[in-house]
Amino acid sequence: MHLADALAERGLSLPPIPDPRGAFRPWSRLDNQLFLAGQICELHGDVLYPGKVGAEFDLETGKLAAQACALNLLAALHDAVDGDMSRVVRCVRMNGFVNVAPGFHDVPLVINGASELFIELFGDASRHARTAIGVATLPGNAAVEVESIFEIR
Repeated sequence: MHLADALAERGLSLPPIPDPRGAFRPWSRLDNQLFLAGQICELHGDVLYPGKVGAEFDLETGKLAAQACALNLLAALHDAVDGDMSRVVRCVRMNGFVNVAPGFHDVPLVINGASELFIELFGDASRHARTAIGVATLPGNAAVEVESIFEIR
């Protein structure tokens, strides 16, 4: 199944790759490893969820923010493999950062919004190693940022 079809089944679509908010590229390749730069929850340059999870946003909205990050990562992944998603073997690692209010402790559950999408799309082999960290701020005051490493052919 094509990525666009798999996303459409879930009511989602592949966004354009966001312009980097710094001096970096959206992805970098080393042999069969593809390093995807951190993506915030933005679309067309606008932060979809500005603010802190646990204050402006609840857990479920935080998961949606993480899913938006995952969609941006998928856009970069799609570009890196020249649109041939059959080259993707699996997600190997993910790092997630959540802009949190003091006392919010469900950071790993927020990042599940990205992890669960990757596992749904690429299968159980994409059940990855992961770190989920609560932070004081993120670029653009985004609620969530996610980066990942994929194995490709």
